[in-house]
Amino acid sequence: MRAHNGRVPRINPSILAADFVNMEAELARIAGADFVHVDVMDNHFVPNLTFGPQMVARIQETSPVPLDVHLMIDDPDRWAPAYAELGAASVTFHLEAAASPVALARQLRAIGARAGVAVKPGTPVENLFDSLNEFDQILVMTVEPGFGGQSFMPETMPKLRALADEAKRRGSSVWLQVDGGIGESTIAQAAEAGADTFVAGSAVFGADDPDRAIQSLRASAARHRH
Repeated sequence: MRAHNGRVPRINPSILAADFVNMEAELARIAGADFVHVDVMDNHFVPNLTFGPQMVARIQETSPVPLDVHLMIDDPDRWAPAYAELGAASVTFHLEAAASPVALARQLRAIGARAGVAVKPGTPVENLFDSLNEFDQILVMTVEPGFGGQSFMPETMPKLRALADEAKRRGSSVWLQVDGGIGESTIAQAAEAGADTFVAGSAVFGADDPDRAIQSLRASAARHRH
């Protein structure tokens, strides 16, 4: 696992692209990653259903790298703290679903997790500018949330760039994450727009050598850093 500083791009493989039947072996294949990205979907906020707390707890027990949990669920104010209590290193909820985003972020931090907030492709980010320091990570979705394997949406890049510029202006150390369609052909665009943390699914788990794929993605992001 890499040092989590602001200079080294972070690669977080998404287990949506993994073989669920052989999860422990799949996790072992990404030991060189920074985090493992775990998508929790409730079939309400998004039209799909994945893992719940029990499965996340089991992944937490077996993963060689920390968990980056992404909650695509309704009512995260109620449910998100439980994932922090499981020991997840980072818990990200959706701005569109939270009643009190800042209060929830503070609660997650108090439990001991990094607090992240995610925005869908169509959600503006300007409302986050005044509360950047309340969050450890902002996830700009580069596809519509709910399904793996979608194509990267370059039209989300101006929003990411605006966040990066505002964070720099304010001296914020918030991590800027992208999720959706990230691979060798798109990671450069996201890095140039200001992302420093990258969720990649099939680009890692679909590779013959996932560890080499992680290294290659990290190097590509570093070359195109904002």
